[in-house]
Amino acid sequence: MTRQSHSYLALGDSYTIGESLPLFDSFPYQTVQLLRNQGFHFNAPEIIAKTGWATFELAKKLRHTTLQAPYDFVTLLIGVNNQYRNLLPAKYQNEFKFLLKKAIHLSADKPTHVVVLSIPDYSVTPFAFTRNPQKISGEIDQFNRVNMALTKKCGANYIDITISSRQAANDLSLIADDTLHPSAKEYAKWAGLLAIKLAPLILVRG
Repeated sequence: MTRQSHSYLALGDSYTIGESLPLFDSFPYQTVQLLRNQGFHFNAPEIIAKTGWATFELAKKLRHTTLQAPYDFVTLLIGVNNQYRNLLPAKYQNEFKFLLKKAIHLSADKPTHVVVLSIPDYSVTPFAFTRNPQKISGEIDQFNRVNMALTKKCGANYIDITISSRQAANDLSLIADDTLHPSAKEYAKWAGLLAIKLAPLILVRG
């Protein structure tokens, strides 16, 4: 395995920081641990994310933050709060496009070293039971069509975690105690998918 230490920047919202859980249970930290277990050397992930952030808030933070770029790998998971606040998909499209371009720039302009994760579907959580779950689910699908199309257009990687998140409808162990966010068990599934995506890129990069 490679001896070089790799850097990883995770951009997003509450799903990226692992809201209501210890930071090491978040998917970026679990991903790094999985890759370390495979013999790859990784620095601790750097995370720029905050609970409640929509795309424009992440964009604002990035515009006013000096980062130690380039990063070997960058992930982007953002949009649930755009849906929650009833912000328009067209606005999301424009802002997500900026964020994706920024993520690619931060990865030394290597689209293949950027991974976009789809927006999870919180309509299956107890939190959403009285909030029109069908409407939530449909709107999340709409936002995901936007981020998937933009990701494919620029040549970055895409991981659909929405399907996995919907399994919580029949398994409450996949939901954190706050009745809204994923549990460490669910994040572990995302981390597994991400590690599978990153490992070949590490070997190619050497």
